[in-house]
Amino acid sequence: MAARIRILDAALADQIAAGEVVERPASVVKELLENAIDAAAQRIVIEIEEGGCKLVRVTDDGTGMPRQDALLCVQRHATSKLASVEDLFAIKTLGFRGEALPSIASVSRFCLTTRPHDEVSGTRVRVEGGAPADPSEIGCAPGTSMEVRDLFYNVPARLKFLKSRPTESAHVSSVCLRAALAHPECAIRLIRDGRTAQDFLRATSVLERVHEAFPDEKLVAYQGSFDGVQLTAAFGAPERARSGSVQLHLFVNHRPVRDTALARAVAYAYGSVLPPGRFPCGALYLELDPSEVDVNVHPQKLEVRFARGRAVLDGLTRFLAKQLGTSAWSGPAARNQSYWNDRLSPAPRPSDPSSAAGESQPWASTQGARLVAGASAEAPAADADADPWQLRGPTSRPQASATQPDRVAERTLLGASGFFGSLRALGQSRRMFVICEGETGIHILDQHAADERVRFDRLRRAHAERSVKIQRLLFPERVECTELEALAVEEHGAELANVGLECTRIGPTTVTVATVPALLLRASPVRLLRDVLAERARSGERAFADAVDMALATMACHGAIRAGDALSTEE
Repeated sequence: MAARIRILDAALADQIAAGEVVERPASVVKELLENAIDAAAQRIVIEIEEGGCKLVRVTDDGTGMPRQDALLCVQRHATSKLASVEDLFAIKTLGFRGEALPSIASVSRFCLTTRPHDEVSGTRVRVEGGAPADPSEIGCAPGTSMEVRDLFYNVPARLKFLKSRPTESAHVSSVCLRAALAHPECAIRLIRDGRTAQDFLRATSVLERVHEAFPDEKLVAYQGSFDGVQLTAAFGAPERARSGSVQLHLFVNHRPVRDTALARAVAYAYGSVLPPGRFPCGALYLELDPSEVDVNVHPQKLEVRFARGRAVLDGLTRFLAKQLGTSAWSGPAARNQSYWNDRLSPAPRPSDPSSAAGESQPWASTQGARLVAGASAEAPAADADADPWQLRGPTSRPQASATQPDRVAERTLLGASGFFGSLRALGQSRRMFVICEGETGIHILDQHAADERVRFDRLRRAHAERSVKIQRLLFPERVECTELEALAVEEHGAELANVGLECTRIGPTTVTVATVPALLLRASPVRLLRDVLAERARSGERAFADAVDMALATMACHGAIRAGDALSTEE
């Protein structure tokens, strides 16, 4: 039997390694930026052309490299960051894998120009498609410049998976923003197609850099320590929270990371003022002993693993919960041992002398209500002096004029055949649940979920018939978003219009909303668009049309009756 196992040739092995490290031009920018930061650069300039597909050039004023190091750095498994196995488990630098540069050079036309500050001449090394390095002596400024041209020119199968040039440019901008947030001591400038797109000057602290990066957000800063972990953070108000954590930046030992558990810990610390699935805007920085962090769990070093994972998450949640409780948008977060028992106990009657008018009642907590029946986390508290168990009968009238559903459609629904059509509404409990009588007993409906479902069904049918009725806003609403989101509005304007959102991109990160679906007049146009875009982003590579159900569900949720809304029997 003939042998079938063989040793890969060096060129193919390099291209396979490139597949792990180099996903798109932004991956190249990330690797070169990390090398520049590790070289103690104070000023870094990133230049890209055609989204980085034609050119990526990163120039820094760091330490530079002598000729011997310049030749070695483009060979596989060469690194200045590791000397022993012990070093692998206490990483203090950003780059260390020893294969980024040769991997990049194997799928591009690569040129390295470098000079140490104490030498009079520099070295230029050219590598084309993984071919042997071609070194030469050259006069140049101190520091290092790495140039990557025609990325994936020799791997057309990879090239066809790249997105549009604006999309690739937006990904590069995101990488530069994260690097600037992680390293305020560096001045970082991004030049796209000859024009400056981002320009971060040196900052005195990470907090200064965060405020610079989010000028339109009201951020509150927090600093402290717990269990050997240093924490610095700046978060926005809960009403500005986003669906998804795209605007919540996480850093561990000044390394940008993606960590679902950390993001959830931040959101959970807000308590009931932040609905599930939403995350604040801002940044979180954790610093701890490098030996307690494993940064080698992801080819692009985007994920980390903590030696004391549970302790770190618990300590983070407790620290933030206490700090966030002192903010203007939240009440005290300290919870005594009877916290949940209080929330789950029946509230005193209004006639009870111990219940003062205006005093908060236990059942007014939306957190407690969520435990009982999954009520919306966005529900406002019920009136403090109202009986939480009182059923609102036929004579009750709505207190909020905003809740005025289509009467004809409602009568049709109430008179419809089937299970729900057979129910008779008895009243409303705690402004959250509709109590109904049916043939087999009493049925309790979550009013928000029920109305959300009805609106979703109407939107879905209208979208299928291309007949979504819209309401034009008197003045278009301005929405500040990420560059990728603004680009999505520009590229998918027709699809957004089909679901009732007419939007226009008016700047790199600014769009306007001119219309909303008529069914959703209660919804905030800004939040509506942001959440629809977040749902589209979560759909991955699928087209917008394939994810339209999720977008419509998001829209229906925003326009639906909320827990806490008073309803008449007809409603």
